[in-house]
Parts: sequence; C-alpha cells; structure tokens
Amino acid sequence: MFCAIYRSNKRDQTYLYVEKRDDFSRVPAELMQSFGQPILTMLLPLDGKKQLAHADLSKVKEMLSAQGYYLQLPPPPENLLKEHLASQSNK
Repeated sequence: MFCAIYRSNKRDQTYLYVEKRDDFSRVPAELMQSFGQPILTMLLPLDGKKQLAHADLSKVKEMLSAQGYYLQLPPPPENLLKEHLASQSNK
C-alpha cells in the first residue's frame, strides 16, 4: 500500500495522507477548505520499512482504508512554565 503525503499551505506542521496522488475525492470539502492548497511532500510505501515521524503507521493504514485520508496535526505546544512549576513542586 502506498500513500501520498501533502502539507498544508495554511497550517504549519499539518499533513494530509491520501491513498492516491492528487485524489482528494474522499476528503470532506470543509477539511480541504481549511487545509488550503495541498503541497505534495512525498509518496510513501506503507510496508513498514520506513517509520513515520509523528504518526502511527497502523493508525494511518486503518484510517486510509476506512475513510480514505489521514490528517496529521501538529503536536501541542510545550508549556515550559507548567513543566518548570511541576519540577519545582517535586523538590
């Protein structure tokens, strides 16, 4: 199984995985509108030989089969103040 990975031109660190290159037919129109113009990042075989940086391979394959796309959102921002306060309370 292969997939095409696109990055958003509107949202930083947001990626859309689809089953076939340039086939967004199964992606909801609202998602495509908020995602913006997709920019092809890479074509990737989902055979397990390569690891995905910020996504679970089995989850990606499951979502591609079930709904035809997988949306990878950016990780939540670090809350350095919260981490600092937590480390101070442990002392």
